[in-house]
Amino acid sequence: MGSTGTRVLSGKNSTLRAAPWIGPSLVLIAAIVAFPVGYMVWTSTRDLSAYGQDRGPAGLANYRNLFDISELGSVLAHTVVWVVSVVLITLVLSAGLAQFLNKDFPGRTAVRMAILVPWAASVVMTTTIFYYMLDPDVGIANRFLVDIGLLDRGYGFTKQPTPAFLVAIGVAVFVSIPFTTYTILAGLQSIPAEIDEAGRVDGASAWQRYRYLTLPQLRPAIAVATIINIINVFNSLPILQVITGSIAGFGADTTTTLTFKLIRQNQQLDTAAAMSVLNFALIVVIIAIYVKVIKPTQQVDA
Repeated sequence: MGSTGTRVLSGKNSTLRAAPWIGPSLVLIAAIVAFPVGYMVWTSTRDLSAYGQDRGPAGLANYRNLFDISELGSVLAHTVVWVVSVVLITLVLSAGLAQFLNKDFPGRTAVRMAILVPWAASVVMTTTIFYYMLDPDVGIANRFLVDIGLLDRGYGFTKQPTPAFLVAIGVAVFVSIPFTTYTILAGLQSIPAEIDEAGRVDGASAWQRYRYLTLPQLRPAIAVATIINIINVFNSLPILQVITGSIAGFGADTTTTLTFKLIRQNQQLDTAAAMSVLNFALIVVIIAIYVKVIKPTQQVDA
């Protein structure tokens, strides 16, 4: 009993000593994460006018209104396709690009710096450039396709739901590649060269060395890149709003753009708050499942 009491007191003393150091971080987390989330949940249970006036409690009425939206099923399906497609394509392309940038070749520094450009530029600016490049009347990309004979006239890539959605996926991959590439590249550079050399000595091919030696060592880096990309892509309003915002209806909407339309077009602030809570719950569940399945912190045997 004495030793147990001593350990408890020692633990409390350690916590008190650490409080001045972790206290500011906890306050910051509470201010920028906990409070907004709590306020969002509270708002979703209120009856708000189109001008934001609180008319009293609404219970779960806002959530019932949300599920009364007939297009919600297709919007959720679009969200799954949007997140899975962008994250998977980004990871595959970034893994290959990181492997290339890990080699020693003339001009490697310049190439590495060039890859940062889409990441450094504004997402809205980059997306707007793509939007006007694909304009059927004045877009340079459409003009090129017409000049080389692939099209008879400019095609409205951003004027119809399915093509616009595919264009948005392409833009999202383009702006996500720099961060993902550098994250995987950092993981590659942390792997001891002796591991690859041992594979060579044992007669393993380049693919076998990558599949069974390099890839398992990249699990933590890939996990970080995946989680950050899921969060960014799931909440990526600028790309979808610029590319698909002019399209009427819900043919290219995800849960994020649906929330925006509920606020801006329908002026249903309370229903939009309920949609935000659903969005938050979905992304938490997705990340929890991913971490549970992938186990990024699990020890990898070299």
